[in-house]
Amino acid sequence: MTTATNLIHVNHLTKTFPSEHGGTVTVLDNITLTLHPGEIVALLGKSGSGKSTLLRCLAGLIPTTSGTVHYRGTPLQGANPGVGMVFQSFGLMPWLTVQDNVELGLRSHSIDPTSRHRRALAAIDLIGLDGFENAYPRELSGGMRQRVGFARALVLEPDVLLMDEPFSALDALTAENLRSELISLWHQPDFPTQTICIVTHNIEEAVLLADRVIVLGSDPGRIRTEITIDLDRPRNRHNPAFDNYVDELYASLTGHEPPTPHTETTPATTPLPHASIGGMAGLIELIHAHGGERDLADLATDLSFDIDDLLPLVDAATMLTLLHVHHGQATLTTTGQAWYTANIDDSKHLFGTLAEQHAPLIRTICRALRASDNGTLRTDFFRDVLQRTYSRNELHRQLDTAIGWGRYGELFDKDTEDRLVLTDTHPQK
Repeated sequence: MTTATNLIHVNHLTKTFPSEHGGTVTVLDNITLTLHPGEIVALLGKSGSGKSTLLRCLAGLIPTTSGTVHYRGTPLQGANPGVGMVFQSFGLMPWLTVQDNVELGLRSHSIDPTSRHRRALAAIDLIGLDGFENAYPRELSGGMRQRVGFARALVLEPDVLLMDEPFSALDALTAENLRSELISLWHQPDFPTQTICIVTHNIEEAVLLADRVIVLGSDPGRIRTEITIDLDRPRNRHNPAFDNYVDELYASLTGHEPPTPHTETTPATTPLPHASIGGMAGLIELIHAHGGERDLADLATDLSFDIDDLLPLVDAATMLTLLHVHHGQATLTTTGQAWYTANIDDSKHLFGTLAEQHAPLIRTICRALRASDNGTLRTDFFRDVLQRTYSRNELHRQLDTAIGWGRYGELFDKDTEDRLVLTDTHPQK
């Protein structure tokens, strides 16, 4: 419900972008959420879930295609006056000092020089950079530069602090230190903001920081679930309750929404995960080494992987029925066991069969090649077909992944003239 007491309310937001050669790509679909005073909210999702796009819609930096964003009950008609933003890439002006960078936002609000100076120094002191007011970004470490980003957002005294993966460009120790300091600042009575909304793909980060975690599915981004984190701060990673929340979020992120009954999946509705054959084989080997069953959160921790490193492999193995995932627990299927133990030739043949059966883009390519006069088609044909569904970069990634899978499964190859060529090892389906 949209009221003035809700700081930000998003109502049935959908966001599309034009594709390069006509048509549109839907990035966010029918998003409804509310940010309340006094809470930290994490937007958690894999690549392609539209997390950063949603954050920019909340900030009023990009308009919605349909649906509305309200700030204190008023629909946005441009930039949101009640937010400050912290970016992953720091976004500092290299020719300005720390203090000048922090004052930038105040200048745009026509704050007088004396007040600008006073407020900037207070913000710099708040985030622990006093003494560096006259330093330039090139003289600062990554962690210090991100502190300047915090100060630049907080100096505006925003109701809502929006943070787009603010720790992902930092080394692990620096990121951990800044997370702890953010929570310490959050509990100070003079902290100048009422709500924090942070985009992350790191599950443990979400559990460490957030009161609520909103999980987004991918392609397009839709809210999959919302989980309240009922733990006192500071939070202990070794607390069994912490582990339970991590497992619950892994389960949500690895869950697969069932296709509409009686509707065949297509390359548009079910894109290929960006996973290599070697990566999938390594994942299957690790799970096989643990008796054929492995908790994904524990596996990611053991490997020091982020979610975007591990989940594409899990998604690919699940798509091909090599793995079954339930509540964050990955279990090797009978098919997965057969693939792992097969010799090279049988492994390649089984992979090709599974790819054609379960991967829509692979199936589409094979059908098109079999329908052609000589079993070959220019790759541009498939680019033209897919360009209305995917952005240019994603289109190339989909085709590159498909070609890698098709070559390994001996379904088709790509020749020197940029043509896909059907092989003879698999009979026509």
